[in-house]
Amino acid sequence: MTQGTLKAAIKRGALVAAANWPVTLIQASADSLFKLLLAAPLIGGVFLVALAVGSEPSALIVLESREMLATFTAALLAQPVVLVVFLLAIGVVAVGGSLFVFLLKGGPVAILVRSEREAGPLEEPPLHVSAVARASRFSVDAYVASAWNLFPRYARLGCVLMGVYLVSALAYLGVVTTRDAGSGWGATAAATAVFVLWITVVNLLYLLVQIVVAAEDCGVAAAVRRVAAFLRHERRHVVAVFSLVLAIVVAATGASVLATAALGLVAFVPFIGLAALPLQLLAWLLRSLVFQYLGLASVGAYLKLYREFSGAQLLRCPGSGSPVPVHG
Repeated sequence: MTQGTLKAAIKRGALVAAANWPVTLIQASADSLFKLLLAAPLIGGVFLVALAVGSEPSALIVLESREMLATFTAALLAQPVVLVVFLLAIGVVAVGGSLFVFLLKGGPVAILVRSEREAGPLEEPPLHVSAVARASRFSVDAYVASAWNLFPRYARLGCVLMGVYLVSALAYLGVVTTRDAGSGWGATAAATAVFVLWITVVNLLYLLVQIVVAAEDCGVAAAVRRVAAFLRHERRHVVAVFSLVLAIVVAATGASVLATAALGLVAFVPFIGLAALPLQLLAWLLRSLVFQYLGLASVGAYLKLYREFSGAQLLRCPGSGSPVPVHG
């Protein structure tokens, strides 16, 4: 991939995501709501453990992470009923929240598919705000219709993803817990690095399958086959876009950590520290919006690559039947 082609793909993805900015707000709100839903049973678990061990919840919260984990594990294992209720609460929230996220995922991807397909040469100079605005394809009716249309397929794909997560986590825990005590932390660090790399690859494949399902309006199995063909022909292009987006995300994460640390120092200053909480909430909101925008921009870049790949395949095999081809 030439530098100009990579720049064009990233630029087009960023402009398409910017044109459909309400999608970023919806995605950020859904992600924040899902995290809050998961936090509810965890906070409730603190009170359950506090009641089980006869301690104050505040005394458990101030413990170090290892001490807190050990206390939680011992208390829950000693109280089977509490353990069952805690796991059931987390399971219900995780499954229900995941289905909610799968429902909302279809809308953004379908909106970006249509916008990227119909936007024209948006990334070519000169860049005009009016041209970007005309590339918007967001509407409430289109969003809802796309979400309902893609939900069954996205739910099946999401269940497969959660299964892969579960198997991967169990394998990782098995490797970490059974490591030789004399091997030090090197084996654990290597296993952690492999686990993070594997999850990153799985997330990329999951995103690409989502994109193809929405772009081709096909089933999950057909989308997997098309993603495999897409990666065989365009793996360098995909890796280049993925690496650039990952570098931007890492840089944004570092900036977010530094900003959080700086706000933590401000909190100790009299009077000025009163503004720390709203500033932290604002930083958290901006962080969520930036990360969601980067994710949607990457979707737009992958869509450009897939549309060009699909068009080239149709030109090579004009007689081959594609259920819903992606046109330029």
